[in-house]
Amino acid sequence: LTTDGWFDTGDIATLDEDGFLCISDRSKDLIKSGGEWISSVELENLAMGHSDILMAAVIAAEHPKWDERPIVIAVKKPDSTVTEQGVLDYYTDKIAKWQIPDRVIFVDSIPLSGTGKMLKRELRAQYGQVLLEQNSV
Repeated sequence: LTTDGWFDTGDIATLDEDGFLCISDRSKDLIKSGGEWISSVELENLAMGHSDILMAAVIAAEHPKWDERPIVIAVKKPDSTVTEQGVLDYYTDKIAKWQIPDRVIFVDSIPLSGTGKMLKRELRAQYGQVLLEQNSV
């Protein structure tokens, strides 16, 4: 418990004017890019709104200039021909330009826990360096 009686869950939340708690993200899943905070949940929800995306996770990838940048790990719907650029273009009129992910990586599946939650730590371990590797080529 914190000194004022709260249990620190790691959730990022706000109280609305009616006193309702709205959980918007997990602190470990926020992406700090060039001093600005980017919500992985917001980017995931937008990606899932794309008609060709079956499932999507957003993680922070290390970046040589901005410290971290968002990347999307996505599973396409069957028979989809969507491209990385097609998904990135989908974001352009929905969020600020600096929030748009740097990459979209298509995979066959996203690792899930026994309760169905995305295992972002596994995705970070596998893809967290992808932008550094890309910039070193």
